[in-house]
Amino acid sequence: MRAQARQIAHEEEEESAFVSMTDMTVGFLFIIMILLVFFASQVRNQDVVDRTIYEDVVVQRNELRDLADARRERIIVLEKELAEVTAERDVLRDEVESLKALLRDMRVKVANLEKKVEEARLREAALRQEIETLSEQLSERDQTIAELRAEIMRLEEELRKVRTIDPLEAYLARVADTRRLVLIRLRDALLQDFPNLQVALSEESDALRFQGEGLFVSGQSSLASDKQVIVARVAERLDEILPCFTIGTRSAFNETCNPGFVMIEAVQIEGHTDDVGTEYFNRVLSTSRANNTFFRMAQAAPAIMEHHNLQNQPVLSVAAYGPDRPIADNRTPAGRATNRRIDLRFIMVTPQDNGGIAGIRQALKPVGIVDE
Repeated sequence: MRAQARQIAHEEEEESAFVSMTDMTVGFLFIIMILLVFFASQVRNQDVVDRTIYEDVVVQRNELRDLADARRERIIVLEKELAEVTAERDVLRDEVESLKALLRDMRVKVANLEKKVEEARLREAALRQEIETLSEQLSERDQTIAELRAEIMRLEEELRKVRTIDPLEAYLARVADTRRLVLIRLRDALLQDFPNLQVALSEESDALRFQGEGLFVSGQSSLASDKQVIVARVAERLDEILPCFTIGTRSAFNETCNPGFVMIEAVQIEGHTDDVGTEYFNRVLSTSRANNTFFRMAQAAPAIMEHHNLQNQPVLSVAAYGPDRPIADNRTPAGRATNRRIDLRFIMVTPQDNGGIAGIRQALKPVGIVDE
């Protein structure tokens, strides 16, 4: 019984505890519901606005939406235009690059053309200078031609007269004329080589005169180094002329170069001084100058010694006169400078009678050009 009683009591206690837990849970839920209601009563809708404001906002929204749509359409148009402009820009950029490349090529061509123009200008200046030089030479040649034509006319006139005069006198006249023409030819050739050379015919037209200071330093007998070229050229020019007027292994007589059958007896290198210093000094000085000129000419043109006269002697010779034969006043510096000189004198064969003329012609026979 006790055991049963204890079981019943235990069951009642368990039932009582369950009821208590249920009541407690219900009460807790009730409290929570009350709190929820309280909090719900405290909550207000913060998003609720005035109707007028809402409508204004809606209007503004619609306007902005329309504006956005317009802007969107405008953007589409502008993007299309931008694409077209970008394409045009790319085309123009390509054209600019092409034009830049073309400009570079043009600049190179212009530079080359400017260089060619400058070269052409320099060439033009050189040609103008050459033309001026040739014009001067042409003028000189024209003058020489005029002189020679005048001489020819004079000789022709004299030739007409010769027919009525003595043959010896006619021959001697031809000798003088031929010598003068030979000296003019030699002078002009030297002036062509050395335009500033001081050389002139003597008053008698029988010698070329070189001012001494033009070849020698005053008071000295040695040829200045830069003047040796001049003396050498004198020898070369003389060697070109002598074959037509001499005999020997290099004789070249013909009626074209020597129509009068004239012969040279000697080409004399004469030394002259002024009167400053002793007579002995001046004679030695003039001799030394003449000898030094002779040796330089023979060295420059060794064959010049093969030109012989009628006596089969070399025509090139030397003479010295010191101060004895002045051609200007020794009392002035200019006169003394003129007297310090070298003369290249041509001494011609001058027969005494008609037999002498025949002897000259006879001397030409071995050349095989003329016949008696």
